[in-house]
Formats: sequence, C-alpha cells, structure tokens
Amino acid sequence: MTTDDEAQRKILNRLRRARGQLDAVIAAVESDAPCREVMTQLSAVTHALNRAGFVVVATAMENCLSDPEAARDRDGITTEELERLFLALA
Repeated sequence: MTTDDEAQRKILNRLRRARGQLDAVIAAVESDAPCREVMTQLSAVTHALNRAGFVVVATAMENCLSDPEAARDRDGITTEELERLFLALA
C-alpha cells in the first residue's frame, strides 16, 4: 500500500465516522434529545471532519514538498494554496 493509498484509507475512515456521527446528531434532534447530547455529537462530527481535512492537507503538502512540479501538475495546487487551506482548518 502506498502512502497515498494509506492516506486515502484514513480519510475515508474519518469521513465515514463523521457521517455516522452526523446521523446521530440528526436522530438526537429529531427525538428532542437534551442539548448536551446534541452538542456532544455535533462536536464529534466537527472533530472527525477536521481530522479528515488535516489528513487531506498534510498528504497534499507532503506530495508538494517531495515533488512540487508533479503535485502542481497533478492537483493544480500551489504551496500557497495548501497553506491557506491548512489555516482555514485551524
């Protein structure tokens, strides 16, 4: 398994986890669950999405740093754009 394959697996796992947690938020709201339960689930969704985003940006940065020309040709993204994306997640 290549680094990109491993990163994709991690990203998909985190996104699937976030989807499950979002389903739990929706169910909690629909069932009129206590605010604490809704907020706890919502926090978990946010955390899972942020983690997935960090893996996406970190992988792209790793590729960009190892071979900037190939990364720019393949993804059409510059180091400056990656920096902005990373800061947007923070």
